Amino acid sequence: HNNVSRLRADWAPGRLAHLHALLLSHNGLSFVSTEAFAHVPHLRHLDLSSNRLRALEENLFSDLAELEVLLLYNNEISAVDRTAFDNLGRLRKLYLGQNRIARFPLELLRDGSRLPQLALLDLSANRLRSLPVGELQALPAWLRDRLYLHGNPLACDCPLFQLVARGRRRRLSAVVDFQEELRCLLPTAPAPVGILALAGRQPLNCSEAREAVLEAHLGDTVTLSCDTRLRGVRSQHWVTPGGERVAEEGGNGSAALLANGSLQLRALRPEDAGTYACWVAGPLLNETLYVELLVHNFTLHGPHDTLNTAYTTLVGCILSVVLVLIYLYLTPCRCCCCRGAEKPPAPRDDSINSSVLSATPNH
Repeated sequence: HNNVSRLRADWAPGRLAHLHALLLSHNGLSFVSTEAFAHVPHLRHLDLSSNRLRALEENLFSDLAELEVLLLYNNEISAVDRTAFDNLGRLRKLYLGQNRIARFPLELLRDGSRLPQLALLDLSANRLRSLPVGELQALPAWLRDRLYLHGNPLACDCPLFQLVARGRRRRLSAVVDFQEELRCLLPTAPAPVGILALAGRQPLNCSEAREAVLEAHLGDTVTLSCDTRLRGVRSQHWVTPGGERVAEEGGNGSAALLANGSLQLRALRPEDAGTYACWVAGPLLNETLYVELLVHNFTLHGPHDTLNTAYTTLVGCILSVVLVLIYLYLTPCRCCCCRGAEKPPAPRDDSINSSVLSATPNH
């Protein structure tokens, strides 16, 4: 709560190696030099909230390799350079709410390589009109659990509804805690409507997608993912549709637990179909995830083989019909075409009658 409007590169008299927290909120800051944090390399907590920052420049925080919490909410930020958060390998919480951001910074989340420790991203109350729903659906549940998107003027569509509905089913904090604030804009509605209220509502008539349903064929090998929203998992185990717990050493030989907690099923059989449960125990909470496995009662190549057999049968029938027609209509007639010495000459009267009967009429 001072009046520091500009944070220049020489704001500190020297290197502050033991400074771990820097609080600069409510200062009217409108400018931060890209070299401003070179003097505080061991900073872990930086609060720049409630200022007048409008842009995050290139490599703005790259000198803060040990930073864990960065507060930038309640500013006027509308432009975020794609390299602004480079070299923040230990950042766990990033607050960007109450700004003017109109583009979702997907580069912060893609592949988990930019911010590998990030566990909270607040983008609430910005100017986002659309979301990369497909990429967000693919994020691990523990990150989606604290991805806050409420208070944005999002355009209503069914993929957005399914994203939020899935979060509600999984009891994700970002959805459950702010369910009323998760709203979107319909062209036909005068005011924003609740995203979850789009179920069966015209004109979109959205419906929830079934979660964790996996389809496979006989003999396939599949991997069931245990996409828990808990971090710091202490223990987890899988239970088969028959109620048997899968042992860590592989159980009956067709099921094996992988290092990441997933369950691999080999050489699928019809009796492998059903609902599998993954039980996860965290530091404070427990969670149970269900995966439904559908095993189709034919091999992956079965339909193709059936089609080939039917095609071969059809071709065989056609060839048979063609051969019969050739035999009936193209075989030489022995009674009138073959001349043999042993055949006696026909009587004269019969020859005349034959000529009359075989004469071709004139057209």
